[in-house]
Amino acid sequence: MVRRIASQVHQQVSRLMRGDYIKQQPAWFQAVLEYPPLPLPPKAPPARSVYDLKPVKGSQPSRARRYDPRPLPIYYLEDDIRRQFFRDHPFEAFRPTTLVEGDGVEDQHPVSGKEWKRLRQRGRNPTPEDAIRFTLNLHEHFDIPLSQAYTQAVAQFRALRSEHHIATTFAVMEAEYLGGVFSRGEIAHAFEKEKKGLVTFERREELDEGAIAARKRWKAILDQQPGSSTWSKGEAYVRLWKEGVRPNYAPVLTQPVVEERLTAEQIAASADFVHLNVPR
Repeated sequence: MVRRIASQVHQQVSRLMRGDYIKQQPAWFQAVLEYPPLPLPPKAPPARSVYDLKPVKGSQPSRARRYDPRPLPIYYLEDDIRRQFFRDHPFEAFRPTTLVEGDGVEDQHPVSGKEWKRLRQRGRNPTPEDAIRFTLNLHEHFDIPLSQAYTQAVAQFRALRSEHHIATTFAVMEAEYLGGVFSRGEIAHAFEKEKKGLVTFERREELDEGAIAARKRWKAILDQQPGSSTWSKGEAYVRLWKEGVRPNYAPVLTQPVVEERLTAEQIAASADFVHLNVPR
């Protein structure tokens, strides 16, 4: 009997009974059918197609793969093409792309398969993904070797990019000649903010030294009373202390305020006086 998991024994016995390999039904068979075991464990190896498996070079006999609970590596030919493309064109990875548009699963382009013979058929400003898909299309549908298909796709990609660059350059020159003004983009604005930040870092040491020097250069500012330009060495204070006179440091608050008494004629002549005609 082929090696099976314990929860699959009754299924294998049922197949052997239908094929007349087992003539007599086991005693436990009906009990297991009435109370079946738990389903397959989560680590059971699922059926795997050859679509996303790496092709084996040469003709090697297929060997039975032993049980391994670890996930198998997933391989696509586009990964090799993409890796080689960005190795030959590293600056294409720095080209800004939007993360909002095209975030879902794209529909199949109407130009594909045997009809896609030139890269220009999908636009005059192709992306790196267009070049990668065009390489795979030439390899699968036109039976062109992968290296030759990659060479043709890259040549057409570079030609279209050069054409687009020249057309864009002359369009900008024409717009500037006719009075067009181009505002700074977000990238230029970010560079300006970065330059201002670097200037503050350069002056930080100088500002710190100035702050330290300013904290050291302090002095007491005293309000000198009139007639006391020279220091009396405390003689006046000692004399007043011996005489029993208590010093007063706030004469404005301690001196009594004398209110000026106004006459009736002065009150009537003031602007705040309001004459009321009260009937007698």
